[in-house]
Amino acid sequence: MGLLLLRLGTGGVLAAHGAQKLLGWFGGAGLAGTGQFMESVGYRPGKASAAAAGLAEAGGGLLLALGLATPAAGAAAAGAMAGAAAVHAPSGFFAQGGGYEYAASLGLTAAGLSISGPGRLSVDHALGHAVNRGWMVPVSFAVTAAGTALVIGARVRHLRRQKEGQQEALFEE
Repeated sequence: MGLLLLRLGTGGVLAAHGAQKLLGWFGGAGLAGTGQFMESVGYRPGKASAAAAGLAEAGGGLLLALGLATPAAGAAAAGAMAGAAAVHAPSGFFAQGGGYEYAASLGLTAAGLSISGPGRLSVDHALGHAVNRGWMVPVSFAVTAAGTALVIGARVRHLRRQKEGQQEALFEE
């Protein structure tokens, strides 16, 4: 019962975040607005980045809540949260100051569910774990880690290029 509650809560929050990005639900900006935000924080192209993050959050969250394809669902959600944490990292840890605490909590919980499995009260269990095999956990995390590293690396390179040529003031006025 504990895994079910954890899956429903975490999956529901992730799915809602994804719906904000993709559909503009729950006060979200939708693809256009989220795409502009993604561009502003260095993820390019912005609209494609918004779609990828939204799909990983909404899809991963929905699948986690159902307990279906749990290794892939948790890994995808954790990858999306790593991308969010990268944006918030310069502000420190705590969410109160704009830090990465919230993204890290969601990502770690999704990863933990991916590794632990969905439990008895899940679609995976009902299907005889056809899309929840032991080998799927490392493969899901390897694919997600590689993709996440490429995306975050491209963002860092873009932000560095933007800073080149900008000189900070030597003296305060």
